[in-house]
Amino acid sequence: MKSHRARKGGGAAEDFGAGLKYSSRSENMNGFEEGVEFLPVNNTRKVEKRGPRRWVVLVAVLGCFFLLSLITGFLVWHFQYRNVRVQKIFNGYLRISNENFLDAYENSNSTEFVNLANKVKEALKLLYSRVPALGPYHKESAVTAFSEGSVIAYYRSEFSIPTHLVEEAERAMAQERTVTLPPRARAMQSFVLTSVVAFPTDPRTAQTTQDNSCSFALHARGRELTRFTTPGFPDSPYPAHARCQWTLRGDADSVLSLTFRSFDVANCDDRGNDLVMVYDTLSPVEPRALVQLCGTYPPSYNLTFLSSQNVLLVTLITSTDRRHPGFEATFFQLPRMSSCGGSLREAQGIFSSPYYPGHYPPNVSCTWDIQVPNNQNVKVLFKSFYLVEPNLPPGSCPKDYVEVNGERYCGERPQFVVSSKSSRITVRFHSDQSYTDTGFLAEYLSYDSSDPCPGKFMCNTGRCIRSELRCDGWADCTDYSDELGCKCDASHQFTCKNKFCKPLFWVCDSVNDCGDNSDELECSCPAQSFKCANGKCLPQSQKCDGKDDCGDRSDEATCDSVSTVTCTEHTYRCDNGLCLSKGNPKCDGKKDCSDGSDENNCDCGLRPFTRQSRVVGGTDADEGEWPWQVSLHALGQGHVCGASLISPSWMVSAAHCYVDDRGFRYSDHTMWTAYLGLHDQSKRSAPGVQERRIKRIISHPAFNDFTFDYDIALLELQQPAEYSGTVRPICLPGVSHAFPAGKAIWVTGWGHTQEGGTTALILQKGEIRVINQTTCEKLLPQQITPRMMCVGYLSGGVDACQGDSGGPLSSVEEDGRIFQAGVVSWGDGCAQRDKPGVYTRLPVFRDWIKEQTGV
Repeated sequence: MKSHRARKGGGAAEDFGAGLKYSSRSENMNGFEEGVEFLPVNNTRKVEKRGPRRWVVLVAVLGCFFLLSLITGFLVWHFQYRNVRVQKIFNGYLRISNENFLDAYENSNSTEFVNLANKVKEALKLLYSRVPALGPYHKESAVTAFSEGSVIAYYRSEFSIPTHLVEEAERAMAQERTVTLPPRARAMQSFVLTSVVAFPTDPRTAQTTQDNSCSFALHARGRELTRFTTPGFPDSPYPAHARCQWTLRGDADSVLSLTFRSFDVANCDDRGNDLVMVYDTLSPVEPRALVQLCGTYPPSYNLTFLSSQNVLLVTLITSTDRRHPGFEATFFQLPRMSSCGGSLREAQGIFSSPYYPGHYPPNVSCTWDIQVPNNQNVKVLFKSFYLVEPNLPPGSCPKDYVEVNGERYCGERPQFVVSSKSSRITVRFHSDQSYTDTGFLAEYLSYDSSDPCPGKFMCNTGRCIRSELRCDGWADCTDYSDELGCKCDASHQFTCKNKFCKPLFWVCDSVNDCGDNSDELECSCPAQSFKCANGKCLPQSQKCDGKDDCGDRSDEATCDSVSTVTCTEHTYRCDNGLCLSKGNPKCDGKKDCSDGSDENNCDCGLRPFTRQSRVVGGTDADEGEWPWQVSLHALGQGHVCGASLISPSWMVSAAHCYVDDRGFRYSDHTMWTAYLGLHDQSKRSAPGVQERRIKRIISHPAFNDFTFDYDIALLELQQPAEYSGTVRPICLPGVSHAFPAGKAIWVTGWGHTQEGGTTALILQKGEIRVINQTTCEKLLPQQITPRMMCVGYLSGGVDACQGDSGGPLSSVEEDGRIFQAGVVSWGDGCAQRDKPGVYTRLPVFRDWIKEQTGV
């Protein structure tokens, strides 16, 4: 206020000094009072009292104003921001060390529950009062449940905390503490709480009102399965914008096994999602979360989880209006594991993480002491290894890990070997109290140290491979040790700059085979030019000019702008007759044709089960993963060929399947039965499988049964298929749709799992790659036509085989929609090196398919 008055007084002095000066000072001069004196205007500067200059006054005023602003800002911050309080809810658990569990504690309405809960709340209040960052801001606490172990209490505590103290309060709550209530009477004992700890509640949980109508308490009985589901499952969707929870209990000294048998919840995406969490306690605290689930899982996906004690908590938080059926789950109790690990003394054997292939439980430590005969060494082959913990940097193993020879292993790893230089090795497995995975399956072997791989080459990892795989250009050892120190054979191998040896025909095939790109360096185009996928060099100006200058449309395949161009055999034609410059516009979610025809009939290439098994190449497919896959049975012969569903009434297959042979009329449509939605060949009558007869077979008129050129056929169903979760059509690519070299594509079928073997009962899948057409023609000279494409791995190992013929090549595009790239046609053997599978190129036949079927 002082600065305010000073500024006001200074202004008055300046105004009066300009004309009138008044003084009230009294003096005795001849008995008269001093009067008012009028001064001439031009003499004012001479007679007025000299004061501070104007600029000094101005600076003082501004300084005072700035100081006032600082003080005001500080006061505003102090009262409005520093003292702003936020509501924080913490969930926690503690152990009452000197109490025994009573059955009545399971009922929150019982007198025993209420009495014990009140004592816990009183102890928590006392504990918080001793912590400056907590005591003054504690509002209330509530006990939500009790479980065995003397007695474990689960609680919620609510605080109203100043913003600047939130982090300190969270640290204080996460620190394990002990609190004791003194006895109220001499005959009573103290009330002791140990391991008191709590963590911030998930905001979605805190903001959603607990709906008692969606809260369930279940107790396992013996070894019987107990079933529970989301409300309304499977006939109606679960509630929107709600919070549901299932409290699962078992008897003392037991653990629980929980399995989700069906799981269909809103997908995890940026628009918000519905979330299922499973906790290894009865309190929803993140450090004790076993798994977080959202999206859709196929029935065959492993969703079995083990607890470390006799309780589990399952929560469903819904934040969307999307309609999904939810889940069906079962749980049962089993005896608590008394020991883990052991002493292994045989020459070889197998061991695994607890409950493999189910998820191992949290809070487990196992040790296997392995010893083979004294004159042998020992090595451990990890055949399957999944110890993945979310939000951990790669290479870091602070939580779940396997330790061998002092080194920790975690994450997801391909097969690997750890060896010892003696007859003894120790394997330790540890899981912390949070997220779990399916663990590992391992085999231990004894070997002669002087010849660890008799007749074979031993990788630096200890793995044994065939000697002929050494220096062949392919890394058969995970550490590339089979390709190190090689001397390349100049007659048929190229020497990379990194000293790897690669086949000569891989040079200049637009694929970086060396790893350092040295096999492609001499093939680059000049500056200001563009290299086509087929190796042709063009001026940069010809890229995205609407013309197929490359001849394979690769110069127009990745253009951002879409324009109308002259129609050629390589352009996409809209229904109105106009052609587009865009390479693959069909069903990509963008309306490129002016009449919208590129987005018509796009109810295809989508599958309900989006999560894939983590192992690729010749593995069991998940149920419903490939809903367009069809099994074709010939009369009296079982499964013979595959096909793909492209509409309710039409399928695409291979023409060679319908050539009469050895007196059997394969060309007769009455000899065939189609099974749609089939997963297991032994369960053709299972729910969801649709059996259909064939109405007619249309093989391409130009099919050559010697060269297999034009190997494509269309099959019409007598009765249309009914679309479902396991029966849906695949998208057909347009004439201009490109599947470039190196692109990953999936092959599926029930064919032979190895050359000369038997057909598979479970639908198989394998991920393979499109091979450059030039390389394909070099590998199979005089055998490849423009209607064919090579797909596979030149190293072999994954391929289609007998019985897969007619099945689809499924290509996953950027938006997740799947297009059929080809049809399984022929090959020289199965999965052999440098002999990839040959497939009918589907875009070539797009117009013929539409002409015959209208699809």
